[in-house]
Amino acid sequence: METKIVTVQDAALGENILVEAGEILRKGGLVAFPTETVYGLGGDALNPESSKKIYAAKGRPSDNPLIVHICCMEDLQKIAVEIPKEAYALAEAFWPGPMTMVLKKSPLVPYETTGGLDTVAVRMPNHPVALALIEKSGGFIAAPSANTSGRPSPTSAKYVEEDLYGRIEMIIDGGFVGIGLESTIVDVTVTPPQILRPGYVTERMLQQVCGQVAWDEAIVHVESGKAPRAPGMKYRHYAPKGELVVVRGENKRVVDYINQCTDAAESAGERTGVIATRENASLYHAKVVHVAGAAGDEEEIARNLYDILRRFDEEGVTRIYSEEFSSDGLGQAIMNRLLKAAGQRIVDLSEKSS
Repeated sequence: METKIVTVQDAALGENILVEAGEILRKGGLVAFPTETVYGLGGDALNPESSKKIYAAKGRPSDNPLIVHICCMEDLQKIAVEIPKEAYALAEAFWPGPMTMVLKKSPLVPYETTGGLDTVAVRMPNHPVALALIEKSGGFIAAPSANTSGRPSPTSAKYVEEDLYGRIEMIIDGGFVGIGLESTIVDVTVTPPQILRPGYVTERMLQQVCGQVAWDEAIVHVESGKAPRAPGMKYRHYAPKGELVVVRGENKRVVDYINQCTDAAESAGERTGVIATRENASLYHAKVVHVAGAAGDEEEIARNLYDILRRFDEEGVTRIYSEEFSSDGLGQAIMNRLLKAAGQRIVDLSEKSS
């Protein structure tokens, strides 16, 4: 299959292209498109064969649910039932935007889209191209991130092309995304609502709308052995090709430890890389040092993380070390993705661990 790559920076100017893309989706084909979080790999959410094609293109396990993207509130009631008042309050506060809700599915949604579950994950993206495409495709696009399973999610079209060229009909290049991490997922079928995946919409923001919220135990206590219930959380994910380790502790100890490790790895013939804050970048000895952002600038770090992981692959880095970042607010999502990418490998140099 030859993949058509088109550029649409403006939904109105690119209307003819979006009509063509919508027709591909209506006929059961696949289209990758930009959202405000990461690029999505879209298929008709109500067509079981389209969902099967998404799993095949990504190499994704079929028990990993897909997120259904909608473009108007009226469509929520077509694909979900028994919608609680908390769901409407959250939608009013955060849609369109980077929040996904898990609800009881209607019979309209096939089990191929929900990973065999009786629930459906739904969101309304805050991106004009995405919203226009959803409308022109019929209103319901199932779309996980547009990467092969396990790889870092794509924040630009070139990474979609790298993973999926020849596997899908079209890639819509809308430039770099704004946020860089996948949406927050909240299960509103339980009381209190439960965070299944952290993202840009933080725990504090959710609490301001619906009061108490809880966390999926598998996210909070990785050692519990329980499988996470959210799309993208059940399997190893976001991983670069090189081995990644996160280092926690007082700043000087972290820098010294990473330098010792990269010096030894270089002597053994490996190519090393470091994910650093802007303040520390010049202190490292590694062959490749990428700045995630200024310490404490969570939005900059989130926006750069997946791009950095991809660049390490392009540069042939085989061993990667990362500083730990703040775990407050958006930092919860950053550290969740970073530790998933590292396979939960973390070295703790803090005093309390020694």
